[in-house]
Amino acid sequence: MNDLNTELGDLRLGERLRILRERAGLSQRGLAKRANVTNATISLVEADKMNPSVGALRRILDGIPVSLSEFFAFEPEPEQVIFYQASDLPEIGKGKLSLKRVGNCQFGRAMTILHERYEPGADTGRVMYQHEGEEGGVVISGRIEVTVGEERRILGPGDAYYFDSRNPHRFRQVGAESCVIVSACTPPTF
Repeated sequence: MNDLNTELGDLRLGERLRILRERAGLSQRGLAKRANVTNATISLVEADKMNPSVGALRRILDGIPVSLSEFFAFEPEPEQVIFYQASDLPEIGKGKLSLKRVGNCQFGRAMTILHERYEPGADTGRVMYQHEGEEGGVVISGRIEVTVGEERRILGPGDAYYFDSRNPHRFRQVGAESCVIVSACTPPTF
């Protein structure tokens, strides 16, 4: 059982853990404390950047508490919410970059829609992202430098982008005003 993700079907291990943790009313920090692991461990597992051993997963699940068999059998219902208040959008960004996702659970969804806010100096980082799928967005206010592969462009209000996400890409706020973008990507990767 080297790769636990191969046994979960469409629902990734990290997403499954996040849903169960949230249903138990626990923060990542709260679960980490109960499971006697670091907060970073929970964060990395939920982001699917760390594939825990069976023993480590069992220790984490004991903090919820849920058994391994219950964990692997768990199938959440796809979210049925149609309308969202601004206050309902979960924050998945950090620091100067706010990423508010439409919908709490990406299970059963074909795309992710984001309300992005880049404060002055915000940047997605020097290491460019690459992932399966496509993404596009429209700048609502402010200015953003978008780099896709070797191409770079500064976009302002009303300007848009749409590209194959397998191309390395990066976003960097430019100017004195915060930049707001409404974007979508498929498949849902956020």
